[in-house]
Amino acid sequence: MKTEHTARPKLFIGIDIHKRSWKIHCSTDISGGKTFSMSPSPEGLLNYVEKYFKGHEVTTAYEAGCCGYHAHRSFESYGWRSLVVNPADIHRKGKEKHTKTDRIDAQLIARELKDGRLEGIHVPDMEREQLRSLFRRRNDLVKDYRRIKSLIKSQLLYFGVVIPDRYDNSHWSHGFRDWLDTLKFEYSPARATLDSRMRQFRFVDQDLRGVSTQLRRFCKLYYKKDYNLLRSIPGIGGIVACGILCELGDLRRFRNLKHLSGYVGLAPGIYQSGDTVRSTGMTRRAHRLIRSYFIEASWQAIRTDPVMQAYYRKHLGKNVKSIIIKVARKLLSRTLAVIKTDTPYVIGVLK
Repeated sequence: MKTEHTARPKLFIGIDIHKRSWKIHCSTDISGGKTFSMSPSPEGLLNYVEKYFKGHEVTTAYEAGCCGYHAHRSFESYGWRSLVVNPADIHRKGKEKHTKTDRIDAQLIARELKDGRLEGIHVPDMEREQLRSLFRRRNDLVKDYRRIKSLIKSQLLYFGVVIPDRYDNSHWSHGFRDWLDTLKFEYSPARATLDSRMRQFRFVDQDLRGVSTQLRRFCKLYYKKDYNLLRSIPGIGGIVACGILCELGDLRRFRNLKHLSGYVGLAPGIYQSGDTVRSTGMTRRAHRLIRSYFIEASWQAIRTDPVMQAYYRKHLGKNVKSIIIKVARKLLSRTLAVIKTDTPYVIGVLK
């Protein structure tokens, strides 16, 4: 007797995730399906699928956002295929570009998923994701730190207080802080304002130092080999190395420099039409923080590495911003090579 093998039916679920509710669109390989709302619960979606689509091969997708990867990990634990996608990767046709609702978003995700046009972003493991949260907390503190310093200097400028030349720089020494503490104003409210801001400044300063220490300690302990490899590269200090480990993860996952530079945003945009080909500058799609780190690191690399300095001088005469981007891309290439070969960077060695 001949046995017929029937492929499992497929279910594609597009989800528009929000804090208070999810908009769901379920589509099978032979039908368009329907759209509905439900409470934000992976378990609730599991119960729905088991009730109405039992035996289906399930694939889900939702946009990366503030709700993180908890739902993704839950879906994978059910044996489903799950994608977290970049919103920019969801193709919109005609009027869809000008109309946005939760229902339409869920339907678009399900349609793109069914047509096989979606690729998921890299989802970090739980340990690295939580380490990333500490790194991002540090960045928040850096912004607060800069803001409160700016507010203090703005108050001095507003009241016509001249900062002594020895203190008028970006480094706030203990001497400058003591000078601020003893500064006299004609009336007490201005002094009270400055006191309040100095308390906030000292709190943020202490918190920033503490978080930075915790971040470096964790990376040294759990990612010691890659941390030390990154630290061997000129321009990459402890915090930048931590940022690379937290935000980019294991650089070995990148296939080549083109893959990595596209992710970081150090790849040029290209416009081509007929015989016309031109560069549109740096791509807008980028990891802006890590890109800025590599650009800043490039200036330090130029000062300390003769090979990088020679590469910079080779392009002198062009736009300075364009040159430093070229240096940053070269530094990124060497960073990838250092990690993939497990070989520390040697200053002055041509590679």
